[in-house]
Amino acid sequence: MTLETILYLLLGLALLIGGAEFLVRGASRIAVAAGISPLVVGLTVVAFGTSSPEFAVSVMASFKGEADLALGNVVGSNIFNVLVILGIASVVVPLTVAQQLIRFDVPVMIGVSIATFLLGIDGVIGRLDGVLLFSGAVTYTVFLIWQSRRESNPQVKEEYDIHVSRAAGRRKLLTDIGLVILGLVALVWGSRLLVTGAVTIAKSFGIPELVIGLTIVSAGTSLPEVAASVTAALKGERDIAVGNVVGSNIFNVLSVLGLGSFLSPHGIPVSSAALKFDLPVMIAIAVACLPIFLFGKISRLNGVLFLCYYGLYLVYLFFSATHHPALAIYQTALFYGVLPITALVLLVMGLRALSLRKHGRIAA
Repeated sequence: MTLETILYLLLGLALLIGGAEFLVRGASRIAVAAGISPLVVGLTVVAFGTSSPEFAVSVMASFKGEADLALGNVVGSNIFNVLVILGIASVVVPLTVAQQLIRFDVPVMIGVSIATFLLGIDGVIGRLDGVLLFSGAVTYTVFLIWQSRRESNPQVKEEYDIHVSRAAGRRKLLTDIGLVILGLVALVWGSRLLVTGAVTIAKSFGIPELVIGLTIVSAGTSLPEVAASVTAALKGERDIAVGNVVGSNIFNVLSVLGLGSFLSPHGIPVSSAALKFDLPVMIAIAVACLPIFLFGKISRLNGVLFLCYYGLYLVYLFFSATHHPALAIYQTALFYGVLPITALVLLVMGLRALSLRKHGRIAA
């Protein structure tokens, strides 16, 4: 490990933290000025912005022929976003979940996760698949903005106009847009530096490309979401904190995979290993969000459990990559012990949440 690599890691981390601060601050103010709810800003502006590192890495990997890295980056980021980002953010501050997420956005996240698997069954996400996915991203964004404008509270805009004059409002809006742009630039460059350093270290230890994409690269490109969500949670913008993760997962599939597979000359190949394990894990985690979110909150205990499950996932990847003799025993314990118990617990949680909602104990 060279001094240059360490500097890449430290500078990248500093840019990520600063960029997240600027992005959340600017986006929140723009939401008030435009009469758009912070949740929708989290699902669109912040989510798309913090997904830009995944896009850059995946497209670059596709052109360089590093197919496993391109796909692993997106799949790994989606797994990381839920288990680590929501885990850390909810441990720091228990998060509230907006009803819109439960009724619309989480089902969309589940749907696009399943669509990724179905499109990849033939071994490649081709250019036509990419057009289909990206069209979904455009439709999703337009719908969210339209819905928010239709249902927005006019008092939000009125309050903004009362406290800020028109001239000052324009200046303030330009400042906020500048903060968002500066935040996005810092996030992209920070992620690039961080990933460069991390991949250099990983390759020096002979870690396989798919594992690099699923872990180090996905974690590095997801650090903007970590910083943005934790910062938003601490600032009380809990709609942005949760909406950012859900929105990022949706944009990762629709925009990152969509544009990446369209721009790549031969699309993005999907390995059998990803089809057998990593894509099903991404789908399972998306589905698991629904019964937890039905309670309207993500508790500290939920956050700790999310982090523990990510630990189990990393152990599996390590055993698989190194062909560890304990892999067979570990697989048996996961598939016949942990997973069935988890599925049963989630089913019970979902039924209980629905019952509480039916009796008015949880706001529907």
